[in-house]
Amino acid sequence: MREALLLMAAWAVCTLAMAWLALAMDAHWHQALGRAHPLPPARRRALRTAGALGLAVSLGLCLLADHASMAALVWVLLLSASAASVAFTLSWRPHWLRALFGVVGY
Repeated sequence: MREALLLMAAWAVCTLAMAWLALAMDAHWHQALGRAHPLPPARRRALRTAGALGLAVSLGLCLLADHASMAALVWVLLLSASAASVAFTLSWRPHWLRALFGVVGY
């Protein structure tokens, strides 16, 4: 049960980190927030830093859930699944990502 909760947390953190990394790009930022809100350089750095830290936390959670070789495999699978889910969200409902920019501050 503990492993399942750790892996679910790793998936959630990984998806959040991928969304932050996507929002750090001008095109995706404008998709989610509109052209009226420019992406300041400090915000871009904060989103990239939060995304990188989120991916590291996700890897750490995977390592806590299982041994290193299996954790690395699961983490790579989580990376691809999270990236795909964020890409689908950006193509279908980009405004859903608006809620994430407040987590890093705006």
